[in-house]
Amino acid sequence: MGSVIDLFLPLSLAYIMFTIGTGLTFSEFRRIGSHPRDFAIGLICQIFLLPLVGFLVVVAWGASPEIAMGVMLIVAAPGGPTSNLFTRLSHGDVALSVSLTVVVSLLCVITIPHIVGFCYPFFFGDDALESISMGSLALRLLLMATLPVLLGMMFRQIAPQAAMRLEPWLLRGASMVFVIVIALAIYGQRENLPGFFAETGLLTLALNLIVICLAAIIGHLLASGPRQTVAITIECGIQNGTLAIALAVNLFDGGLYVIPAATYSLLMYVTLTAAMYYFRGWAKEPA
Repeated sequence: MGSVIDLFLPLSLAYIMFTIGTGLTFSEFRRIGSHPRDFAIGLICQIFLLPLVGFLVVVAWGASPEIAMGVMLIVAAPGGPTSNLFTRLSHGDVALSVSLTVVVSLLCVITIPHIVGFCYPFFFGDDALESISMGSLALRLLLMATLPVLLGMMFRQIAPQAAMRLEPWLLRGASMVFVIVIALAIYGQRENLPGFFAETGLLTLALNLIVICLAAIIGHLLASGPRQTVAITIECGIQNGTLAIALAVNLFDGGLYVIPAATYSLLMYVTLTAAMYYFRGWAKEPA
């Protein structure tokens, strides 16, 4: 069973990231120039605010090192594949959301090793990092996340009609794969799940709510309008749980490390669905 999961997780993640790529075009990079301030705010929130808030929350919570590192993996992950859909349904700025999704997904090969490199020695001791190769981690991220996104974008560029026809089916498949990944993560810890959920449920819920509120406040103060604030908030609130779980399994053989990603991935859809109804009334202009 373990070898099957070890093979399934990287492949499922690569499929999900490829699916993200098929919904993107290289013109997304040109769109950044049309709203540089909003893009910069969203990028800073995702790359710096999320890890900082996650770190402060787990330290203040007094979480165990394994749980704390699991939380850092989920906040280090880029936005999830459904963030663009939630932004559209919330009447947010879809172009901004898509731009943030593609850039942060491509940058994760750089950002995640830095976050792991700082947090792992902090939680486990200065010598602990010797057991993790940062070069190997970057290579895994390149193969599992960054490269599939680029391949999906190239497919969209070379065969746009085929990509658009396949996109709805790919998205349905990605949703099914995501559900399977979460189910496997929960099943692997089924005997200890009640205790783990009691430990991480409130922690990840609090983290998600804090992130959503902070992103909304920062967007309200600095972004160019409500629709841009909605996009930034949703991009920060939805994380790629599949990537976090895959990293937890690949780096730490799963265990406690996967629980925060699993609980966060479940709870974020509840909080963002509730927030969506508020956003729809707030950002009244169509996306």
